[in-house]
Amino acid sequence: MALMFALKGIPPLYVFYTYRRESVAKRLTIVVDDDVYAGLHRRIGRRRISRFMNDLARPHVAPPDMVEGYRAMVADEEREREAREWIEGLSADIADEPG
Repeated sequence: MALMFALKGIPPLYVFYTYRRESVAKRLTIVVDDDVYAGLHRRIGRRRISRFMNDLARPHVAPPDMVEGYRAMVADEEREREAREWIEGLSADIADEPG
């Protein structure tokens, strides 16, 4: 939507982006043996199996440099501080506008 306003020459007043660790969650059906299923429920617990399977598979399918890049970004406190200051400055600019 912000792009639509920018193309018309109208600056957006507020753009809010959220980022998840995964870009979009997808449903996946897998077939496991009964004893594996029972073990997952017993050791991992209900409502935690998807996260467990995702974390287990990630190192085998996600580019490691991308994962490490995200970890480095999160660990960069100076970058995070600058981002917070920038965001707070934007909200102050909006608060000062009439209307």
